[in-house]
Amino acid sequence: GYGKGDPKRNAAALITDPWQVEIAGECAKPGIYTLEDILKPHDYEERIYRFRCVEAWSMVIPWVGFSLGDLLKRFEPNSRAKYVAFETIYDKENPLPGQNRQVLEWPYREGLRMDEAMHPLTMIATGIYGQPLPNQNGAPLRLVVPWKYGFKSIKSIVKIRFSETEPETSWNMSGPNEYGFYSNVNPNVSHPRWSQRKERVIGQLFKQKTQLFNGYADEVAGLYNGMDLKRFF
Repeated sequence: GYGKGDPKRNAAALITDPWQVEIAGECAKPGIYTLEDILKPHDYEERIYRFRCVEAWSMVIPWVGFSLGDLLKRFEPNSRAKYVAFETIYDKENPLPGQNRQVLEWPYREGLRMDEAMHPLTMIATGIYGQPLPNQNGAPLRLVVPWKYGFKSIKSIVKIRFSETEPETSWNMSGPNEYGFYSNVNPNVSHPRWSQRKERVIGQLFKQKTQLFNGYADEVAGLYNGMDLKRFF
């Protein structure tokens, strides 16, 4: 829905059991995997990350999950896999309430370059605040990429595809001049409707300065060496 409270209000419409994830594209082990198949081999850990919305608010969130890279390796991507594309749930016959509205072209799509996906900070979250993910927070599987704006962290994943070419992503398709493929947190590149130089932490009165790559520059800046971050925004 359009409102901030709509996800919680509509969350009961999301059925997460049973759940399957399709693995496709440039890999040796494509197929349909149950949620149990996806989760069973992995050890879980809590990671406390900054979370920055493109609308210039932020939080600090304790996620529970595991490295996305550890998951992707299991499917043996080949040398042509340059990107990873993700899709969220979309049932045309029984769409979720907000999917009846043409806010975006459904299903919701996101993508990462392969080195971004394999970076140790990138994770698959299955829990939050020490509890399993609620539906409104992206149950049962969501992506978390802490140096990028929050809309990159796609929820309720049902498809992962390895691709040789840059995949289409929902907000970039909707507004290419507003939402870049990379969408790294960058105080020097403003959204047309929001300055990104400062952010308001939820619950605080005054704004604070936004950090490049959301404070994770030491870990991830090397991924973008030689790139013009104003062009590849």
